[in-house]
Amino acid sequence: MPIPDFQTLMLPVLRLADAGEIKVADAVGRISDEFALTNQEREELLPSGRQAKIANRVHWSVTYLVKSGLVERPRRGYFAITPKGKSVLSSPPERIDIAFLSQFDGFDDFRTKANEDHPAEVEPTQDLAAGTPEERVEAAFEDLNAALREELLERILAMHPTAFEKLIVDLMLGMGYGANGSGERLGRTSDGGIDGVINEDVLGLDIIHLQAKRYATGNSIGVEKIREFAGALDERGATKGVFVTTSHFAPAAIQYAQRSPKRLILIDGEELTRLLVKYGVAVRGYRILELKKVDTDYFDESEG
Repeated sequence: MPIPDFQTLMLPVLRLADAGEIKVADAVGRISDEFALTNQEREELLPSGRQAKIANRVHWSVTYLVKSGLVERPRRGYFAITPKGKSVLSSPPERIDIAFLSQFDGFDDFRTKANEDHPAEVEPTQDLAAGTPEERVEAAFEDLNAALREELLERILAMHPTAFEKLIVDLMLGMGYGANGSGERLGRTSDGGIDGVINEDVLGLDIIHLQAKRYATGNSIGVEKIREFAGALDERGATKGVFVTTSHFAPAAIQYAQRSPKRLILIDGEELTRLLVKYGVAVRGYRILELKKVDTDYFDESEG
């Protein structure tokens, strides 16, 4: 039989989770057994040749179930069912797919997260099979980037604080700030809460000060933290600062930064992962697809 698509695998994957916490790699084998896949089908690779097709589809099934809240990741490489998932299985549907998952809060947000700047390009609940080839390619690209940004945030939250501070310095340099790549992580107790500096000119006459705070995504950075940061800038006679967090900022904190006579830039977890992907920091390209179209100018010239 053909290898099931990742939506077809969602219900079997959820049932596996109902039996207890399970390693994703083990789920691939269990699913392969359930669908009686041959050795050849189990070893069939994606066009990139980098991953088995069945493993890729099981991973995506888990990701979509996590984003809908039906399963969770208790630790790296494992997944487990949630109370919401158990509720679904108490009266199971014939099939779980993207349309079914859209009923759960947060799922459509995940599907459109990377598309927020261009919401009209692809409808979040659109059935990809019904879209044009261009829409399917673009929607798949956005899904891949959304999942990449989620994984980035998970890995950043697991980083050592020192490594996180260095990441922020590397990001600023990757964005083009810093004369000749001049940036330094500080992060010492004697630095008044300043975790890094970026020199915008060779002599260091114009400096951007950085503060990097890792908080769980549910936590909020209040206005008091931004006031403390502004105070640290005052002590250094600085006028430019960038405050980066893995969580988000309270409205009062955002308003304070906007009203401040200093140039205070706030970067939350969502913006952080977007910038890392955009500027190629902590990520790397692994495949390039070149799409071509007819050169109408060539034919116009030929006909002339």
